Amino acid sequence: MAKIEKLIEQAQPHLQPGETIQAAVMGTYETKILGSDSVRTGVMLATDRRIVFFAKKLGGYDLESFAYGNISSFEQSKSMMGHQMSFFASGNKVNLKWISDLPAFEKFTQVFKSRIGQSAPGPAVQAPAPAQAANQADEVFDRLRKLGELRDAGIVTSEEFDAKKAELLARI
Repeated sequence: MAKIEKLIEQAQPHLQPGETIQAAVMGTYETKILGSDSVRTGVMLATDRRIVFFAKKLGGYDLESFAYGNISSFEQSKSMMGHQMSFFASGNKVNLKWISDLPAFEKFTQVFKSRIGQSAPGPAVQAPAPAQAANQADEVFDRLRKLGELRDAGIVTSEEFDAKKAELLARI
């Protein structure tokens, strides 16, 4: 049995009744434990309800979960060591790096992005009311203007600007 399959099997008892895994990706999770930086190799699961990180360790396991409704942003990148993703949940930055399985990573990010910000399981978020959509569009344009200023000042690269611009415009 592959390591990811074994970790998924070991994580199953920690899921809620009826909760289903929609995608999984193996990587190295960066976190702080007792105020010190720590890394753990494990599996990140995208379920129908939340994101769950599970890692086996000597005599036990590490488990951390993040409700989709508490996740405010998502970033992804690629380096020589593999793919990487980061997201913010309840003010904490979550980082999973050294992801080598591209098809699993693509499926995971697709599920993740379709559910980010949702507070309960179900279909994709409903379209906002017209007044709310106008306010949201204004907010996106303000953020784009500020991001453009950062690009012009050399604080962010053109590639970073273009990636964030596409993400922001997809929201409206």
